[in-house]
Amino acid sequence: MRVFIFLAALLFGLPSIAASRCDVNVATQRVDLDQVSLAYQSIGRASDPALLLVMGLGGQLIHWPDEVVAALCEQGFRVIRYDNRDVGLSAWRQAPGSANLAFEALRYKLGLPVAAPYTLTDMADDGLGLMDALQVQSFHVLGVSMGGMIAQHMAAMAPQRVESLTLIMTSSGAEGLPAPSETLVQLLSRRSAPNREVALEQQADLLAALGSPMVVDDRQALLRQAAQAYDRAFNPEGVQRQIMAVMAEPSRVALLNQLRVPTLVVHGTADPLLPVMHGVHLAAHIRGSRLKLIPGLAHRFQDAFKEPLLGAVLPYLQQHREDTSHWAQIEPVQVPNVL
Repeated sequence: MRVFIFLAALLFGLPSIAASRCDVNVATQRVDLDQVSLAYQSIGRASDPALLLVMGLGGQLIHWPDEVVAALCEQGFRVIRYDNRDVGLSAWRQAPGSANLAFEALRYKLGLPVAAPYTLTDMADDGLGLMDALQVQSFHVLGVSMGGMIAQHMAAMAPQRVESLTLIMTSSGAEGLPAPSETLVQLLSRRSAPNREVALEQQADLLAALGSPMVVDDRQALLRQAAQAYDRAFNPEGVQRQIMAVMAEPSRVALLNQLRVPTLVVHGTADPLLPVMHGVHLAAHIRGSRLKLIPGLAHRFQDAFKEPLLGAVLPYLQQHREDTSHWAQIEPVQVPNVL
């Protein structure tokens, strides 16, 4: 009888144990690298396989939905999310290079080389540096949008460390792929605002434009989301530098053709920023990758699509949670410095 009572207590206590282990309200910590100081959170046991989340353009670590982070952790992962350089609570340890977005955007439209203060490769090195500082040798990487581009570089730079890639609503950067509308590009680059109220309205406009046509957004909810991000950190100049890093990036097709890291590509059929062919093209150039298209998904995490997103991602990650068989197949990809 005592054994039965013990087992019952253990079984019924498991959900609360997982909830405690996967508390998303952990303290934000900081690690100093050569150029930047990165803010990050680590959710889950240090002994569990690590999953690094890499956010997109202008996004902060709080833009990873807490329910998604908790679900990933409850699958047995140590989930690490962080603020990329130039956003959130991450900070420069030395002054960043000067930047003129309007001038570089004109050069980009004319097909001329873009000079950016740093590259996506530098941002990938930030993520690898964070994992070095945490003494995590091998890990899975999940990147969204620009974060997916950064993740591609991580896998090329350190293939023996990256156990799997999950690339959501991102691109190969190849020429000839469908472009976003000019209206959306203008909303994305509209980062200066005279006050908090205008900044929140601008961000809500952008969020609405990035959303799915299948979902009717609550304007007040969008403003609350914008306010949460603004009040945590507001750095429009930093986002402009990130935009330039994306514009300066050449096609990654040659890099992708050499990757031998297990990869899942997830893309929405209603993505207005990186239309669905970006995901199709990306998957076509990564040998052995899987492609999951989600009907109606656009370029934003929306409640209506959390279940299909998790349904695509969780089984894949679980399958590759302990699989390191690909390591012996590859060497680091050599990528020339184009700047």
